[in-house]
Parts: sequence; C-alpha cells; structure tokens
Amino acid sequence: MRKILVVGGGYAGFYAAWKLEKKLREDEARLTLADPRPYMTYQPFLPEVAAGSVEARHAAVSQRRHLRRTRLVAGMVTEINHAARTVTVRPADGPEFEIGYDIIVVTAGAVTRKFPVPGIAEQAIGMKHIEEAVAIRDHLLTSFDRASALQPGLARQRLLTVTFVGGGFSGVEGFGEVLSLAGALVRRYPELDASELRFHLVEAAGRILPEVTDHPGRWVVRSLAKRGARVHLNTTVKSAVDGHVVLSNGEEYDSGLIVWTAGNAANPVVRKHTDLPVDEAGRILVRADLRVDGVEDAWAAGDDAAVPDLASDVPGALTVPNAQHAYRQGKLLARNILATLRGRAPKDYVHHSLGAVATLGIGRGIFQYRRIVIKGFPAWLMHRGYHVLAVPSWERKVRVLVIWLSAVFFGRDIVSLASVEHPRDAFVAGNDPTYGH
Repeated sequence: MRKILVVGGGYAGFYAAWKLEKKLREDEARLTLADPRPYMTYQPFLPEVAAGSVEARHAAVSQRRHLRRTRLVAGMVTEINHAARTVTVRPADGPEFEIGYDIIVVTAGAVTRKFPVPGIAEQAIGMKHIEEAVAIRDHLLTSFDRASALQPGLARQRLLTVTFVGGGFSGVEGFGEVLSLAGALVRRYPELDASELRFHLVEAAGRILPEVTDHPGRWVVRSLAKRGARVHLNTTVKSAVDGHVVLSNGEEYDSGLIVWTAGNAANPVVRKHTDLPVDEAGRILVRADLRVDGVEDAWAAGDDAAVPDLASDVPGALTVPNAQHAYRQGKLLARNILATLRGRAPKDYVHHSLGAVATLGIGRGIFQYRRIVIKGFPAWLMHRGYHVLAVPSWERKVRVLVIWLSAVFFGRDIVSLASVEHPRDAFVAGNDPTYGH
C-alpha cells in the first residue's frame, strides 16, 4: 500500500486527511498526519474567543475524534527530504525520528510575520492560535480587575490601554471584538468610566482591510472611531520596550496589552529545510492542480503553497492565503490524490471568491461581494451564519450555536482564568508557613 504523509493539521491538511479517509479503500493507502497540536484551529473564531463569545474548546476540532483511520504523530516536522522520501519529526519528549512515505502532502501553514521592533518579542501576544486568543481575553479581564482597585492615574491608564498592530482581517476583527468586550466590561465596574479606555489600531498602510474596497474600509475606520478607538494609518510601531509604545507619527503612550497581527510569513521548515522548490517568499511552488511543480508524489496547499489563482484576471496571480482557499484546497487535494492513485487526471483549483465578511463586535460587521456592501447588524448575522455552517462537524456547529444562543439571554461570561497559567501558585502559597502573615 502507498504511504501518504500529511505535514500539518490545519485547514488544508485536516480536510485533505478527513476526505481521504472517507474515500480510500482499506487496502489502497495508509494515512499519517504529523502536527505538534492535537487539533485543527478554526481561526475565524479566534476574535470571538478573545472576546468570550465562543468557548476556546469549540474553536478547536479534535484530530483523534474525526481522523479515525489516520495515524497521528504528535510532533513538529523539522526537515523534509523528498529525495529520500523521509521527514524528520521532533516530538515534545524524546529524540527526533524519521518517518518514511511514498506521497507527501505539505500543508504546514504560515507563521506570524515578525519585525525587529524593540520590545515586541517580550511584550506582544499574537493571534494565530487558540492559546493566544484565550490569553488576550484573560489579560483584558484581569486588567479591569486590577484597574478597578487603583486610583485614576498613569498605572490605571496603562491597564486600560490596548494596542493592536496590523489592520488586516485578523487584526481588525480581533480589535473590534476586544473593543466590544471592553465596552461591555466597563458597565460592570462602577469604579471605572468608559472615557478611560484607550484602544489603538496601528496599520503601516494607508488603509485597513485590504480584502475590501476603499469605501467599506473607510466606513470601518469611522465606525471604530465612533466607539472611541483610534486608528493610526501610515504608521508603524518603532518601539514597545516595557509596554511603552512609540509610534512613527511621534505619539507615545503606555499600553497594558499589545497584540501583534501584522501578517503572515512562510513556515521556516518550508522556507529553509526542504528540497522541494520554493519561491522567493518561501512558499512551495505548485501547479494549479496542487502538485508540486516538477516533482513526483508531492503535493502542497494552504498558506505555505504558491497556488496559481485561475479565477483572477491578473497574470501570475496567486490565491490569497486565507481560510476560504485552504478549506477548498484541502478538499481538492483529497480528490486529486485519489484520482492519481486510481489512474485518473487531477483537476485544477479554481475558486471564485464568495466575498469578504468580518465581525467588528457583537451586532456590528461588514460584508462585501463585488459591488454589494452590507454594514452593521445584517453583516454581523451573515458572519455568524456563514461560520457556524463552515466550522467542521455537526458536533462543533451545535456547540457554537448553543453558546451564542445562551449569550442572548445571559450575556457574555466575564470570568478570567489567567491563573491557569500558574496552577501551582495557590498550592505553594497555601503551604508556605508565612502565608497570611
């Protein structure tokens, strides 16, 4: 039997393995998926996880629950040697080991793009993984508790100041949702006033949300400004040492929470540690049918693949690295691999965009499909409706829907669990003979 190895369990990898399981005959191929995380992250839910509108567990799709015929390897692939048909895997514990394969599917995904800004590595939180979204939420909730015990002043102001760096979909959605959470929180704290909140969105370009046209983008900026936020366009962060943010426009302030969402970069394993062909950006060169260009038995898709965009009128255009493409490319990967195993020709990937939709907080959103633009509450409902249908498995759809419906009657849960990051502190303190003195 052919041995098929999927590197990465994100959108493209998870869907490729999931669909292959359903179509492959028992004696046709063996599937292996290697990923350091035991779940697929449904990234469109991360802004709502950060705002407490979606439970963190419900934005994660268990690999073991759904991939029942696939061998799951818990470890990070550190090198791909296609000439030898092997990959090197680094597990959380124990020495590295190799896995052999006949066919490889590279869907390792992208990583957060970083810049050498002083203080960012020490102070900022990303928003690409569930752990980060939970940390953002808990950090904000804890900051409100701490600020409520302080008198008005610089220390209290720092705790109530939030900075998001990056005006793409991830940054704007996260910013809008966390701003919505803060607006709901301040009503629960009579010691605080909404005028004390300081929310900054910093974007290096002259506009936000590049996936929509100029007019909807300007409307989003005005909408955020009406809610008390400041959007800094054509601006970069020069420094964030010890939480003191220095902007390129000359403005300086202290920020208790800094979230970095300034785009994606190619996965280092794909960019530096493989003999598969890559472009100047570090993405694997693939043909329109998702086969690696000029290489036998190798496929790639998702954020780490340079997939030709056949639906675009621009010569040489590549598909945008987003969830919409990764989801569909993963399903096509399964069909095309199955076709080649059975002697049929694979099909090219062609997908016409369904439009762009973003949440800006509860009851607020923006949607655009070509010249059709919908704003406010209807767009927010469209965002929720689309994603509850798109999240994998009926089990996850029902769980998310129940959480949303319960919030209608009871509001959001505003309990911080930041202490879970240090679970032994209470135990150690309780056994300290000086405790309470």
